[in-house]
Amino acid sequence: MSTLNPAQTALLVVHLQHDIVSAGTAFGSLFNPQVIERKVIENSARAMEVTRAAGGTVVPLKIDFDDDYADAVETIPLLAMAKQAGALKRSQPGAQIVDEVRVQDTDLVLGHQRPGPFTGTDLHAQLQARGIKHVVVCGVATNASVEGAVRQASDLGYDTYVLTDACSAADLAAHEAALGSMSLFGQALTVAELATALGK
Repeated sequence: MSTLNPAQTALLVVHLQHDIVSAGTAFGSLFNPQVIERKVIENSARAMEVTRAAGGTVVPLKIDFDDDYADAVETIPLLAMAKQAGALKRSQPGAQIVDEVRVQDTDLVLGHQRPGPFTGTDLHAQLQARGIKHVVVCGVATNASVEGAVRQASDLGYDTYVLTDACSAADLAAHEAALGSMSLFGQALTVAELATALGK
């Protein structure tokens, strides 16, 4: 692939939150086995380090809600499931990003309330203000908010990529099917290929 200008590159790190990826939590019971098997947290942390070191923008994303879920759209089954499980309350530890990815003060941490991170947020404006042209996406789940972010970024005109070895779904088949769908909207990269493209 061609090189990426680091100053014009943003890495969106999707929902590496305790309630989604940690064992024994509301959604972690579904997603944690593949997160562990595919080393999603370690690989995402590496991608974050590489992007920062090159001078790119790291955007850790959190989906979180008021304690009464007044800001959740319950007609979206995934969000209705979160409410039913009492998960992803903004005030609770389960909504926080796991320590292992080592979020830095220089990162652009963004909370949002829809599966797609550009909906109802100023993410697009923030990226535009930084001169971002290339959007790289990793995290959980490949077939939900990762794919949502890729599709939205592509719709908005960004040169879009997905890190195939830094995302996962509930099972490998769902992950691979989502990667197939995303190939229509962006390019596939590994973390190692990202490092090379950024000159690291």
